[in-house]
Amino acid sequence: GLTHEAKVSIQKADLIVGYTKYIELIQADFPEKNYFSTGMMKEADRCEHALKIAGDGKTVTLVCSGDSGVYGMASLVLEISAKNPLYNDVEIEIIPGVTAALSGSAILGSPLTNDFVVLSLSNLLTPQELIEKRLRAAAAGDFSMAIYNPRSKNRPDVLKNACKILLETLPKNTICGWVRNIGREGEDYGICTLNELSNVEIDMFCTVFIGNSATQLIEQNGRKWIVTRRGYKKVDA
Repeated sequence: GLTHEAKVSIQKADLIVGYTKYIELIQADFPEKNYFSTGMMKEADRCEHALKIAGDGKTVTLVCSGDSGVYGMASLVLEISAKNPLYNDVEIEIIPGVTAALSGSAILGSPLTNDFVVLSLSNLLTPQELIEKRLRAAAAGDFSMAIYNPRSKNRPDVLKNACKILLETLPKNTICGWVRNIGREGEDYGICTLNELSNVEIDMFCTVFIGNSATQLIEQNGRKWIVTRRGYKKVDA
């Protein structure tokens, strides 16, 4: 869902710019607004258009999924605006959102209670070698993990390969979970072990969570929750 601050920004905007799928999600609630959308791999075009219209004195809201600073457009729009003198006077405000690591975590319980790592398995903008290096480092550091982009059309085995790397260090029974369509129609989730995760049917709308050595399953009111313990003494007593 949208934060209150994000809703206010959309309501004030003369134009809303974003990826086609995200614009479709917004239009139902704000049908009277003007929109500009593009498909995948057109991120720079969207930023340029938003800055151009803003430079003409209009108020523009550039939307992303989750949080604009986590795999979003905040960094790109700032880079582009700094390099082009035409945009020097454009006032930019970064509005925080709720990234999938947090919204998905709430559905599963509290898997990211302590120190955690957020990783994307997409190699479109990050070299595959660096992704694998970061997976091994996260496992070695005993971090809980939130995994973005666990599957793509061109790389259906990306999560299976990641699990293979993690299993070099982590126990097979490490508690994991996944959430699909967070906050949208068709929301679903599941809990499994790291060994089982390799064979779970994951799609592009899923976020995956990997526990650490302090992660356990807790049953409360007939439901199982993933909980990474912080070690409160009162609970241990």
